[in-house]
Amino acid sequence: MQQLDRKHHSVSVVRPDELGENELSAWRGMQAAQPHLANPFLSPEFTLAMGEVSPSARVGILSDEEGLAGFLPFELRARGVGSAIGDWVSLCQGVVHRPGAAFDADALLQGLGLHVWEFGCLVERQPWFAPYETLSQQSVVLDLSAGYAEYSRALAGRSPKFYKSTLYKERKLGRDAGEISFTFASREPDDFRTLRRWKSDQYPRMGRADRFAKPVGGGAETERLHAIDTPSFAGPLSMMYVDGRPVAGHFGLRSDSVLVGWFPAYDPPSPSTPPASSSTCAWPRPPRRRAGRHGPRHRHGLGVQGGVAQPRRAGRRGCRAPPHPRRRPCTARVTNP
Repeated sequence: MQQLDRKHHSVSVVRPDELGENELSAWRGMQAAQPHLANPFLSPEFTLAMGEVSPSARVGILSDEEGLAGFLPFELRARGVGSAIGDWVSLCQGVVHRPGAAFDADALLQGLGLHVWEFGCLVERQPWFAPYETLSQQSVVLDLSAGYAEYSRALAGRSPKFYKSTLYKERKLGRDAGEISFTFASREPDDFRTLRRWKSDQYPRMGRADRFAKPVGGGAETERLHAIDTPSFAGPLSMMYVDGRPVAGHFGLRSDSVLVGWFPAYDPPSPSTPPASSSTCAWPRPPRRRAGRHGPRHRHGLGVQGGVAQPRRAGRRGCRAPPHPRRRPCTARVTNP
């Protein structure tokens, strides 16, 4: 454990599998106490899964005079250089902390033994990293706290043309191809392999690298995440079928109150009316038992995304764009002098 003078913080760095039950319970409690930290990519289960496939996975345990103050999962990339854990696929990153806790970015990196920490999609309300943000974007959020029926009625009132068109496409698909059915959380191994095959076939058409082909970055860890199904965290695989044949699906992560869009895909040779919009309409219909304390909310994207920010050095402060055009357009660097 390294003691830090600033704000009386201390930092311990461990591998994810070295976290104890008390620490995991405290982590989940910090998320439960603050809805903006409810994103499943911030859950300890995601970090534990990454730790099983990445030998460079680490967790900074942050403490202060009041006890446990927070957790920052990261990966070691080079000597003194770290990145957000699972940065290749993660859609939310940052410090999971006790309500009211505050940190100093320079002291935090010092305690982690890092000179640089890179992030791509920073969770909101992390003021200690604010100097390194270069882009802030709004999220698309489906608020289902009042139930799907109420959400559906509100959507029909706000966007009647879109709502009617989507339902028409679903009915047309049923007429042209056969009976439509939908499963929110399929446990069938064949369904998971089917979705992965669709997505792997889609990546070359998009000119992008196949994330599922990487041993660390979408392949092994998605299998581990799909196997988890607890009240506070799961990797649900939602599938749409036509006459019992899978035609569209989505694999995402959920906490007790937030489901994040992650890997959607559909079968290209399907009927002339693509099932993508119909499956998107069906996707926000999870069982009511999944509702959490804050109500079931489905979130696409994140609240704050980062840029590449230069260190706070004497006489030097600035931002630059990431060098590779196919990298995520928002990658940020926090550097400790």
